[in-house]
Amino acid sequence: MARKILRINMTDLKATYEDIPQKWAKWAGRGLTSSIIADEVDPLCHPLGPNNKLAIAPGWVSGTPAAPSSGRTSFGGKSPLTGGIKEANSGGISSQKIAKLGIAAIILEGQPKDGKWYSIVVNKNGVTFEDASDLAGKGMVEVADRMWQRYPHKPAVIGIGPVGERKLSNAGISVNDPENHPGRYAGRGGLGAVMGARGVKTIVVDDEGGPGVDIADEPLFKQGRQKLTKAIQAHDLTKKNGGLNSYGTNVLMNIINEAGGLPTRNFSSGQFEGAAKISGEMIAEMVDKRKAGMTGHGCHPGCIIKCSNVYPGPDGNIITSPLEYETAMSLGSNCGIDDLDFVAKMTQRCNDLGLDTIEAGNTIAIAMEAGLLPFGDKEGALALFDDIAKGTPLGRILGQGVAATASAFGVYRVPVVKGQSMPAYEPRVIKGIGFTYATTTMGADHTSGYTIAPEIAGVGGKVDPMTAEGKAELSLTFQAATAFIDSTGYCLFIAFPILDIAEGWAGMAETVAGVMGLNVTGADVVPLGKEILKVERLFNERAGFTKEDDRLPEFMLHEPVPPHNTVWDVPNEVVDRVYAWVHEE
Repeated sequence: MARKILRINMTDLKATYEDIPQKWAKWAGRGLTSSIIADEVDPLCHPLGPNNKLAIAPGWVSGTPAAPSSGRTSFGGKSPLTGGIKEANSGGISSQKIAKLGIAAIILEGQPKDGKWYSIVVNKNGVTFEDASDLAGKGMVEVADRMWQRYPHKPAVIGIGPVGERKLSNAGISVNDPENHPGRYAGRGGLGAVMGARGVKTIVVDDEGGPGVDIADEPLFKQGRQKLTKAIQAHDLTKKNGGLNSYGTNVLMNIINEAGGLPTRNFSSGQFEGAAKISGEMIAEMVDKRKAGMTGHGCHPGCIIKCSNVYPGPDGNIITSPLEYETAMSLGSNCGIDDLDFVAKMTQRCNDLGLDTIEAGNTIAIAMEAGLLPFGDKEGALALFDDIAKGTPLGRILGQGVAATASAFGVYRVPVVKGQSMPAYEPRVIKGIGFTYATTTMGADHTSGYTIAPEIAGVGGKVDPMTAEGKAELSLTFQAATAFIDSTGYCLFIAFPILDIAEGWAGMAETVAGVMGLNVTGADVVPLGKEILKVERLFNERAGFTKEDDRLPEFMLHEPVPPHNTVWDVPNEVVDRVYAWVHEE
């Protein structure tokens, strides 16, 4: 069965299946969502108006048998947070189920005439629209539970919490995991508000009896799958009982803190004295001590890295899943909070309300900087989520994210690029990630070009994090490779083994070639990734962005960050090299 585009028009409450246009035929995942948005959305439109769209796409290999760690879903639209193009992707069970229904992408467009909330149910028989008024105002924990009670076969539940319903710029899109935890998020960029503006509370995907995924070249796919699986299982970071499997992404907490690059108290320092108390090692210790929860948890079927976790409270009851490094930074070190239980409680509030944890934690840090509450006030920080839940004026400001909150409270130290706040790496100390923050089409985003791999972990070769030399080229290469991986459906963490093990890199490309029937090899990864980047860059240019938007915030140019006491001292013309090729080629 040929893959189809499922177009859902909320104005007319109609769903149609369309053949994939030739110009999109080779793409999946991020490559497809960005192509759809670039072709069908006016770059100058209001992100919450009738002319924006939400595109949802599984990757090239999602839904295929035994492709390792291949459960990522891409979500695309014009971002209410940045004003530019946005792709945010999530783990969970949606990607594989959408793909197994023969769907290449779902395009959500229009707005309901009646102003109602809807649930959209997608299965082998087509699409039904159901009144979701009983779900309005509900958090994603209750929504996910109700959907599994209401529909058989444990479907994927894609949804928004109250923050998305209010169309606030820090609204993410939740996807449930195999245990129906709603904590897998396409969090960044406010795409939950875009979904809310379509009048959609949930999309329920049931793949029972679906046609599955066609594979054009089974022997090539199997060969590539075996190479990639072997590489993942051999690498120290991704193998069983390796760094990610044992301690999750939060294995980075102590490592980045030691390097002096851990954002602390609203990016005023690169080291946090309480880092060990909120680290991945501490999560593992608490799981063992409390005889509950787990580490080495998989967020989707077929994951062999299993970097997720399920975090328990002192009474053995589960507080949240997952508790990631980026979250522990934003809600922990960047707020001066070193109590892991409170970080977990705030994480759960984010997951239930539909907030991106990175933006939420950094927003609280701005509120602390403004004097609304002191750094380290864990009870006060947790209480702020009550304001967000109730939709008070303060809660609505906080729900708009870092830049809006800083503007409302008159804060100067605002760690954002293109309106999106910085993740868990200090760019004045780790220069390559600074190039990525500055130049990516997505706003400050570590996953867009994860130069932390060579700069800190020594993956793909070790480079000095504190020098800017060669980092423009390094960032571009990582941004392009990432755009490709984001199109595969594979978890980005396959980058660790494939950067060190050449057979793994080749295997990744062979699985894509095997499924799609494309002539793709490892040598094509970066060039194809650059095609995606160019589409995104040109959309942003049409939206009014220039190279002057590719800049880190002013305070980083003159405020030295301890302990290294360095500033962002990279000339603008060096930063501009990253995307100079777009109009040269």
